[in-house]
Amino acid sequence: MTTSPQTVAPSRSRVAAASLIGTAIEFYDFYIYGTAAALVLNAAFFPDLDPVAGTLASFSTFAVAFISRPLGSAVFGHWGDRIGRKSMLVVSLLVMGLSTVAIGLLPGYAAIGVMAPVLLVLLRFTQGIGLGGEWGGAALLATEHAPPGKRGLYAMFPQLGPSVGFIVANGLFLVLGETLSDDAFGSWGWRLPFVASLLLVIVGLYVRLKISETPVFQKAMDQRRIAKVPFAGLMRHQWRRVLLGAGAMTIAYTLFYTATTYCLAYGTSELEIPKTTMLALTMIGVVFMAAGTVVSAMVSDRLGRRRTLIAGTGVAVVWGLVMFPLMETRSVFLTGLALAGALALMGLIFGPMGAYLPELFRTEYRYSGASVAYSLGGVLGGAVPPLVATGMQAGGMGALAVGGYVSAMALLSLLCLLALPETGDESL
Repeated sequence: MTTSPQTVAPSRSRVAAASLIGTAIEFYDFYIYGTAAALVLNAAFFPDLDPVAGTLASFSTFAVAFISRPLGSAVFGHWGDRIGRKSMLVVSLLVMGLSTVAIGLLPGYAAIGVMAPVLLVLLRFTQGIGLGGEWGGAALLATEHAPPGKRGLYAMFPQLGPSVGFIVANGLFLVLGETLSDDAFGSWGWRLPFVASLLLVIVGLYVRLKISETPVFQKAMDQRRIAKVPFAGLMRHQWRRVLLGAGAMTIAYTLFYTATTYCLAYGTSELEIPKTTMLALTMIGVVFMAAGTVVSAMVSDRLGRRRTLIAGTGVAVVWGLVMFPLMETRSVFLTGLALAGALALMGLIFGPMGAYLPELFRTEYRYSGASVAYSLGGVLGGAVPPLVATGMQAGGMGALAVGGYVSAMALLSLLCLLALPETGDESL
C-alpha cells in the first residue's frame, strides 16, 4: 500500500519549528498584555480609579483570558480530537493573534469612555479562547511525532515558546521604555508590541501550514477510533486525571505570573526599583527559565516525568518563602536572584509537562484532556495570584504572606503529582 504524503513523518527540525513558533507567538501575545497591565493599562482604561484599584482592575482584565481559556480548550479540543491537530493549530493562532492586534488599536477611556474597558475585556476574552486551543495542539504535535524514548525531548520545543515569547515581548517594552518619554509610552508607545503581533502571526501561519497531521491521530482515524463527543468521553472516563493534571500545573503558572506580572508592579511601585531595571532582571530570569525547561524535559526521558516534576515542585514549596524577603532588600542582585530562582523552578516544572499532560490521556480525547487540564491550572495559578497578591498588598499584609501563598500553591501541586502515575514508558 502506498503511504499518503500526509502520513509521512516530518523531520525533527520541522516539528520543532512548528510547535515552538506557535507557542512563542501565542505567549508573546499573552505576555505583552501582562506587562501592559502592570505598567500602563490602569491609566489608559481605568483613569478614574485610585492607583491600587486601577491596578486591580487592570489585573482583572488580565485574569479574564485565563477564565476563557478552559472554554477555548474544550472547543478546540473537541475539534482537534474530531478532525485533527493541524487545522486547530492554525485557527487558534489566528484567533489569538488578531485579538492582540485589535487591542493595540483600541481607543482608550479618554476617547470612547466606558466602551473602552468593555471592549478590552471582550478582546481579552477572545485572546484566552485562542490560547486555550494553542498549547494542547502544539504539545500533541510534538509528542505524537516523537519516536519512543524521546517524547520529553520533542515536547521541550513547545515548552520553550513561553521563554522565547517573553524575551521578545519584554525586550520590546524595554526598548520602548528607554527610547520614549513616559507620556509618549503611556499614550501610544505601549500599543506598538500589540500591532507588531500581526507580522509574527504571518510567519507562524507559514510554518504551521507546512506540517503534516500527527501519525498517532492519523492511525486513530484510519482505525475509526474517533470519539463523537470527545469531551463527554473525557469526563466519563478520565475526569480525575483532568483535575489532578490541572492541580499539578498550578505552581508553574503561579511562579511565572507572580514573578513576571505581580513582582513587576510591586518592584516598581512599592520598592521603587526603576521600571527598566525590573524588566531587565525579569528577562535575565527568563533565560534561567529556558535553561530549566531544556534540562528537565531531557532528564524526564531518563528519570521519568513524575519524579522530575516532584523534585522541582518540592523545591518551589521552599522558594515561595524566600523570594520576597530577597526582593525587600531592594538590592538589584538579590531581587534578580529572587526572580531567577522562581523562573528557573518554573522551567524545571514546565519542561516535562509538554509530554506529561498528553501522556495522561487516551488518543480519542487527548487534545481535550491535555488542553483542559493545562487551562484549568492557569485559572488557579495564572489568573488568581496577581489579584491575591495585589489584594494582600492593599490590605496591609506583608510580602511574606504573598510568598506563603506561592508555597501553598506548590504544596497543592505536589499533592496532585503524588496522586498521578508515571507515564514516560507508556505507549501513546
